[in-house]
Amino acid sequence: MNAPRDPEGRKRQIARAAYELLPEVGVGGLTHRLVAARAEVPLGATTYYYKTLDDLIAAGLAHATAVLLDGLAAWAEVIAAGADLADTLADLTADYLRDRPRILVETELYLAAAHRPGLRPMARAWIDGLTGILTAHVSPDAARAAVVFIDGAVVYALICDRPIDTATLRESLAALLGAHRTA
Repeated sequence: MNAPRDPEGRKRQIARAAYELLPEVGVGGLTHRLVAARAEVPLGATTYYYKTLDDLIAAGLAHATAVLLDGLAAWAEVIAAGADLADTLADLTADYLRDRPRILVETELYLAAAHRPGLRPMARAWIDGLTGILTAHVSPDAARAAVVFIDGAVVYALICDRPIDTATLRESLAALLGAHRTA
């Protein structure tokens, strides 16, 4: 007996495989062949659902954005429950920076969006989402400053092969957020 066809499930499986490969090979190294192997589907399935390599890359990055948005929702809950915004945000950021594959994928999204304007809304999901979460607690300027700092901390972690320590994160975020609290 043959398994029932699930075209949408297969399409999601291929997009997830593209997402999983991004920290290993980057956008520039992603191929239909690599994705087919990771997804354990015939090569023709990847080209059927994603005609061009750009389509396949966009699908992997869209999956990355969905994962990112799930992470932001979790951050929102922790931030809402936290007693001190700078401490809570520093702890969340420190945990995030230790997940090198995740920050590699999200940095790949930023870089791809720099060259492909159609991807920019996905890349801005993190910036806009975290800024929105923080704006419930501090001024919009302070929220943007914290997000820019965290993005800089991501770049630092990637190129220095180690994340910024939690104490430095906490001190920096307290300085950025402290003077701009909302009532």
